[in-house]
Amino acid sequence: MKVKFFTLGCKVNTYETEAMEEQFINHGYEIADEVADIYVINTCSVTNIAERKSRQMLRRAKELNPKALIVACGCYAQVSKNKIEEIPEVDIILGNNEKNSIVDIIEKYIGEKQIKVTDVMSQNEFLDFGVTTYTELNRAVIKVQDGCDRFCTYCIIPYARGKVRSRNPESILNEIYEISKKGIKEVVITGIHLASYGKDFKKEDVKKYREKYKYTENYTEFNPKYDLHSGGFRLIELLEQINKIENIQRIRLGSLEPKLINKEFITRLKNIEKICDHFHLSLQSGCDKTLKNMNRRYTTEEFKNSVELIRKFYPNASLTTDIIVGFPGETNEDFQETYNFLDNIKFYKMHIFKYSPKKGTVAEKMKSQVSPEIKDERSKRLIQLSDKNEEEYNKELIGKKLDVLFEEKIGNLYKGHTSNYIMVNAESDENLIDTIRTVKIKDVYGKLEVLGNLQN
Repeated sequence: MKVKFFTLGCKVNTYETEAMEEQFINHGYEIADEVADIYVINTCSVTNIAERKSRQMLRRAKELNPKALIVACGCYAQVSKNKIEEIPEVDIILGNNEKNSIVDIIEKYIGEKQIKVTDVMSQNEFLDFGVTTYTELNRAVIKVQDGCDRFCTYCIIPYARGKVRSRNPESILNEIYEISKKGIKEVVITGIHLASYGKDFKKEDVKKYREKYKYTENYTEFNPKYDLHSGGFRLIELLEQINKIENIQRIRLGSLEPKLINKEFITRLKNIEKICDHFHLSLQSGCDKTLKNMNRRYTTEEFKNSVELIRKFYPNASLTTDIIVGFPGETNEDFQETYNFLDNIKFYKMHIFKYSPKKGTVAEKMKSQVSPEIKDERSKRLIQLSDKNEEEYNKELIGKKLDVLFEEKIGNLYKGHTSNYIMVNAESDENLIDTIRTVKIKDVYGKLEVLGNLQN
């Protein structure tokens, strides 16, 4: 039988899709390119647009094969199972906890609509998929953490993903080691709130991990007052161990909490030579009043300090971020503060989202909702600023030599990313796929096309 996946949302969903695909392969199924007997839609609930796309995909899958079994899983299924239940095309609805046993559930399906969505908020342990080596990419996404306890006022994800749950480092390192034997050179370390990795470990587990990986110095036990900078075995310790895996050449980090970046963290990070100098710090607003209303737990000054630390230790780093415009109560003056702050920071790229109320969140009930017309105008201004920054940054690359991991060939051009995540194009008579080669940047067209000559 053939199965096909459609994945919406974040890198965590991407990882979980690949893990589910491997489960099917191990049970004798074939991963289909198009027409399949089973369609699994790994849904997203981070925005209203993501939910709408999830619904559209669930309906569209049935058009590909009217006789196929349609399975909805993931965050939208977790928080809105009743809405998905109304979609007649869907046969099985699974929550995030059920992804680990998806094959068994499907094989026990008896022909009537089934819903298996357990309470993710009561889940205390990380649900490990085990070693997952199936990937269609030449970089591998590695999920190390699940859940979030930040409860930003606009966000539904803590309710879709539950408490902070960290993965056993031995399991992570074993998976990356197995992946490295396949020739994968880059791993992307991701989680729902990556900076919280390790904060939920019990004292006895921390002691065991520190002894196993030979950390002998004293450490600060987890204390909510210090939050991301206590606990004994956290993200930085994990990264130091990943760095020792021989065939892995690049370690790329997913989205980070700005408050994670202090002098101790960045000093130790700089000693990890395989870390990529691309940092995604999710800002959301450049106005302190709006940040407070969002419950973001940091100020613009603290964010700026984190950026300055990164640029001090990584002069060529590219910085990216997420911004929400039109949050309830955001005045013209508040938006101008955000614009000025962003213009000063000069991110390489900004992902701009127009706020839309999410049912079940605090912000949904806030007064002073901003009109769609104002959101559109603010969004356009920030997109223009982001495009300008990206083009200026790329032009500064001309004449520089950069190492590129080539990923695909389109037409006569090989395409790949630098360590700081700049997409570079180069011509070659050689097969460059899955190789890291030095390229001298020769030209830039707009913000998208960076062209280089291969160096011997």
